[in-house]
Amino acid sequence: MIPTDILLFFIAASAALAIAPGPDNIFVLTQSAIHGRKAGILVTLGLCTGLIVHISAAALGVAAIFKTSTVAFTVLKVVGAAYLLYLAWQAFRAGDAQIAAASETTTSAKALYLRGILMNVTNPKVAIFFLAFLPQFADSSRGAVSMQMIVLGAVFMMTAFIIFCGIAWASSLIGSWLQRSKRAQMGINRLAGTVFILLACRLALSTQ
Repeated sequence: MIPTDILLFFIAASAALAIAPGPDNIFVLTQSAIHGRKAGILVTLGLCTGLIVHISAAALGVAAIFKTSTVAFTVLKVVGAAYLLYLAWQAFRAGDAQIAAASETTTSAKALYLRGILMNVTNPKVAIFFLAFLPQFADSSRGAVSMQMIVLGAVFMMTAFIIFCGIAWASSLIGSWLQRSKRAQMGINRLAGTVFILLACRLALSTQ
């Protein structure tokens, strides 16, 4: 059982980390601005699903592989950077395409959800982050450390989900304005493409 005071401190730290500008919340912001609030929430769900993978890996010690293996770290970050560049290409190609909410079809919802998963899972820095962050709040005297890390990870995930949904809602408010201006539509797509390129470069240049 994790003491209440430690849990509250962990929630506060998790909220601060989720709010601080980073690849995930910037990704949610751009996707929500382009495709609408629902898209932002779907991407957030995908990102949180990716967090489950990283949290489980940290609890099982698998994340240590990415911390010690240069090959594993490099392969995963190259895949992640390549995917971000692909998203950048899509954004630039969209031009002044309407930024009304993306198609409501199941396929579009699935694509947005998978986009969030891939964005998160292919970032080895996230795995290393959880390996370093979660154990700080676990204590072997309170029972199995791996189970405590899973509980803490779940709390982090819920905290991030709430904050990211707030970001999705806020950024989607500009959607109606964007729909009335082709110049604004082209601008936001180009901005999104540039953000994806910067995130790809940041990931590609990251080190263990």
